[in-house]
Amino acid sequence: MLDDTARTAHERHLVRYSGRGAFSPEIIDHAAGSSVVTEDGRELLDFTSGQMSAILGHAHPEIVATVREQVGRLDHLYSGMLSRPVLDLAQRLAGTLPEPLDKAMFLTTGAEANEAALRMAKMVTGGHEVVSFARSWHGMTQAAANATYSTGRAGYGPAAPGNFALPVPDRFRPDIVDADGNLDWRRQLDLGFDLIDAQSVGSLAACLVEPILSSGGVVDLPPGYLAALRDKCHERGMLLILDEAQTGLCRTGDWYAFERDGVVPDILTLSKTLGAGLPLAAVLTSAEIEQQAHDRGFLFFTTHVNDPLPAAVGNTVLDVLIRDRLDLRARELGGRLRGGLDELAGKHPMIGDVRGRGLLVGLELVNGPSGEDADKLGAAVTHRCAELGLHMNIVQLPGMGGTFRIAPPLTTTDAEIDRGLAILDTALTDVTGLHRNTRRGAA
Repeated sequence: MLDDTARTAHERHLVRYSGRGAFSPEIIDHAAGSSVVTEDGRELLDFTSGQMSAILGHAHPEIVATVREQVGRLDHLYSGMLSRPVLDLAQRLAGTLPEPLDKAMFLTTGAEANEAALRMAKMVTGGHEVVSFARSWHGMTQAAANATYSTGRAGYGPAAPGNFALPVPDRFRPDIVDADGNLDWRRQLDLGFDLIDAQSVGSLAACLVEPILSSGGVVDLPPGYLAALRDKCHERGMLLILDEAQTGLCRTGDWYAFERDGVVPDILTLSKTLGAGLPLAAVLTSAEIEQQAHDRGFLFFTTHVNDPLPAAVGNTVLDVLIRDRLDLRARELGGRLRGGLDELAGKHPMIGDVRGRGLLVGLELVNGPSGEDADKLGAAVTHRCAELGLHMNIVQLPGMGGTFRIAPPLTTTDAEIDRGLAILDTALTDVTGLHRNTRRGAA
């Protein structure tokens, strides 16, 4: 737990950057593999890969070696200078992607990458209007924040005009259903674009979406949806931008989540997983779009654009992913995780749904045995998991606090998956018992 000195530093000097305001009650001293360790020696199994980023676990020896070597050789350059790590990463990353995605620029965060992608789309199309999902999260910079609907919109004045929300095709909680009560996503998509067309001033530029909405509740787009969305975009002269911050680079069992649907985006953004926890992001597009943007004066650079140090880390990430076949490993571990969660769902009635792909899995709680609110249950289970040695993350949206985003590193062992499932089982059992006992005591 925080000692008096740490508590004073925390309360007096740290800005609270989340609406919920709470920091962890413990200070993390070090981390390795799938575990983080507190200052007082308590180990927590990390089922969120840090901030959904550390796909190779913490302190991976090859990442550590790359940073040590590269920082002593070449760390930062003037933005117009070239370095070998940047050239290598651009060529190698393009080699993992289908044509025509063969042009890359490297930045630091997902928000920056989405910002650059949206500016490029606006420059190429001549439009300014942007469509994204109603539970989207794309970052906190201006255009990315305007395309983010899950949270953070209230209190900052008017958003830029021309941003439209598209209904989320949530199969567990469908809002438009067919005769059998299942999500009718085609009718939902048609209706969504009917409304967008009615509001548009004829200046549609881009649609920015995640193939699996992570912060929006780990909602996997139904098979066929992405292709239909692409067609809607192209019919209107819009570019389709896919944000694969959390799904890219083997997490879902494929190198990229869009591969399942055979849909190649006009622009792809990568971030979190590309640096395996270090600040590295990328924008990838076709030579044609890059040329059009350049000819029209496209401008986007930051202090750390195409820096050699993070690019060297990106190359090492690709080395490990390819050598260790971590796409296949994510499928195997994902099957093990999903199977264990399905067993828990059969045991604990409060689990309403298990969904996702590979090692990005959502588990949604519904009301408890005595009608307890799912948000409160989620918070209680999260707290109990932490006490038992498992770090879990719930969706930070009102009404969705009972939905867990489970994303262990791709280097997690079978034994660690099993240990995490066992801890979650105990936490669910303990919370259920606590709520039952509380109800009896009140009666």
